[in-house]
Amino acid sequence: MEPERPEVRAFLALGSNLGDRLANLRAAVDALNATPGIRVMRSSRVYETDPVGPPQPDYLNAVIDARTRLDPHALLDRVLAVERELGRVRGERWGPRTIDVDVLTYDGIEIDDPTLTIPHPRMHQRGFVLIPLLELDPDPQLPGGRRIGEVRTAGGVLSGVRLAAPALSLERRRT
Repeated sequence: MEPERPEVRAFLALGSNLGDRLANLRAAVDALNATPGIRVMRSSRVYETDPVGPPQPDYLNAVIDARTRLDPHALLDRVLAVERELGRVRGERWGPRTIDVDVLTYDGIEIDDPTLTIPHPRMHQRGFVLIPLLELDPDPQLPGGRRIGEVRTAGGVLSGVRLAAPALSLERRRT
């Protein structure tokens, strides 16, 4: 029998701009929290944000702080399964979606392979990720081993992000 993996910290970004956006974010938290090997510890507040990509409705976005015993690729597999369970249909790149869940960081490691890049390669370029992430971690790991104080955000990166709701409820947290 293989020994149980130690728990590590991962940050996941959530976004939705179709249907009941807030309910979609809550459902994603519940589904992730119901997964063996994943515990959602806390959530940022929820922000409404301008879309990136083709014309589409505004998004609701949040970041969650999770502990996981899953390896990074198994975590990605579970994230993709949650997206499918909640009706995500992959079509146009950066197009509208019921739910989007991205692995931002995983235990301070870096991965760059065809299926997974950690830290998320564009997280420092997106206010809808940075603002909620900074609520949970004032000095997050960024691509290239950089820290937030070393990154210059391009003009407008932090614009278009508006507070929309309190942190996502974790009432259904497993013990």
